[in-house]
Amino acid sequence: MKKLNALFVALGLLSSVSVMAQETLRYGVESQYPPFESRNAAGELEGFDIELGKAICQAGNFTCSWVESSFDALIPGLMAKKFDAINSAMNITEARLKSIAFTRPIYRIPSQLIGKEGAGLKPDAEALKGKNIGVLQGSIQETFAKKHWEPQGVTVTSYQDQNQVYNDMLAGRLDGTLVMSAAGQSGFLAKPQGKGFSFAGGPVEDEGVLGVGIGFGLRKDDLKMKQALDAAIGKVQADGTVNRLAAKFFPGIDVAVK
Repeated sequence: MKKLNALFVALGLLSSVSVMAQETLRYGVESQYPPFESRNAAGELEGFDIELGKAICQAGNFTCSWVESSFDALIPGLMAKKFDAINSAMNITEARLKSIAFTRPIYRIPSQLIGKEGAGLKPDAEALKGKNIGVLQGSIQETFAKKHWEPQGVTVTSYQDQNQVYNDMLAGRLDGTLVMSAAGQSGFLAKPQGKGFSFAGGPVEDEGVLGVGIGFGLRKDDLKMKQALDAAIGKVQADGTVNRLAAKFFPGIDVAVK
């Protein structure tokens, strides 16, 4: 009987170790930014970052869930421990690194200007002087436009939802929007309402503002979480998962971290 009891205790301990080995990870996400993250007709979260997050959870043996937030509230929400990691196409920038940490860069997407075809827009302050450009509040595109364009006479209007930007462009209240190219292509240009609009010029550049790539935002003291996520990210990069998802959600765009 003593041997049986010892066996049951040992099995119980092994079971506890197994449960503990699978950590819980709550992702913070802004769900109004297709093709990165959005809700489908059934109300389910979908998109590149959602599938990427699931793949990283599997590679890292995490039990994952998602907590929704507006983009500009993601960092405050992380600091308030409403979730454990920001998984919402957030670029790693010098400004953000002052308040939070990041995993290793996972992928990179260029930022481009969208405007009406034939309007003569170019992604520089001189061509945009007197124009009204919409940006997502709290985004690096907002920071770039306010740094490089607004002081030169360009009106920069911020929105909590990128879809609101597109709606105001269609209504004629905005002349254009600065957005991550993949989001602009899939979320607007490839849809019927995007007819008559196109990218205006090439990508804008400023590594200090636009960052070195997209990663998961973390609290600075979550060193164990960073180590585990970096290892899982390394796996999904090495096995081709990131490139396969990129080809599915934004074909033709090079997402490699330089």
